[in-house]
Amino acid sequence: MLRRQARLRREYLYRKAVEERNRAIQEKKNRLKQSLEENTPIHTDLKREALSIQKKLKWEDKAPERAVEIGTESGGGGESHEDDEYRWAGVENPKVLVTTSRDPSSRLKVFAKELRLVIPNAQRLNRGNHDVKELLSACRANDVTDLLIIHEHRGVPDGLIVCHLPYGPTAYFNLSGVVMRHDIPEIGTMSEQYPHLIFHNMTTKLAGRVTNILKYLFPVPKEDSRRVVTFANHDDTLCFRHHMFKRFQGATGRELELIEVGPRFQLKLYEIKLGTLEHADAADTEWALRPFMNTTYKRRFLSDADGWDAADNEV
Repeated sequence: MLRRQARLRREYLYRKAVEERNRAIQEKKNRLKQSLEENTPIHTDLKREALSIQKKLKWEDKAPERAVEIGTESGGGGESHEDDEYRWAGVENPKVLVTTSRDPSSRLKVFAKELRLVIPNAQRLNRGNHDVKELLSACRANDVTDLLIIHEHRGVPDGLIVCHLPYGPTAYFNLSGVVMRHDIPEIGTMSEQYPHLIFHNMTTKLAGRVTNILKYLFPVPKEDSRRVVTFANHDDTLCFRHHMFKRFQGATGRELELIEVGPRFQLKLYEIKLGTLEHADAADTEWALRPFMNTTYKRRFLSDADGWDAADNEV
């Protein structure tokens, strides 16, 4: 089992390295093609390779639309390591495990129970003395797709880690403004229907990555589901809201009523690692928030068209 996991990870890392190499080649091809189409001078660093690259362009076939879309996003030739990460997303229902940091408070235990109810097909595990390696090996043995770990500070939940298995990514969020169902009087019961998802004001490439990380925690809902989970972006903070809705005949015709069932909280992304939690120290950093940079306070990474500059934020 250990040898198989090591072999699969080596194969994944090899494919990712090949993707990086193909991305650099494809970027040169795109720049040369753009210069030829617009009849502009070829950039200095491409002049030496321009003739060989131009010959390669003549023999390239047009790829399928989905491959072109992925190749444009990643800068590669039509394949991405994201295909390995979310290969069966939407085909099979995700299997999510929710746990806490060690020695959790009673309030954190209650929040973990409520989060388990929010995510269908999720299971909650008491952390006990299990370390991260033990948790992840148990998750892989039981075909768990995502591991959620909730952290706290003095009884207040303040951190959420979403680790996608078996290859990653691992996303780190700050958690704030937690209002649990436990704190709302007469809130009623929570439906177990698969919820519809709403991602509001998520327009950048980084926002698409975050959307995938959160979206694939939930199974595909049925059309008649009356449960809605919303991630609304406001100043790079995701406001989580959970509602039930019902339609009724009002004075002005068919009307819609929203009923909040909780919990509610805010998520602030601060890092994405290309790997699982036990390899976090050695894994590449796909994106990280740099709050100490002079321009960070006026930049928006999830909603502006130019919000995610990989050169400024990658390690």
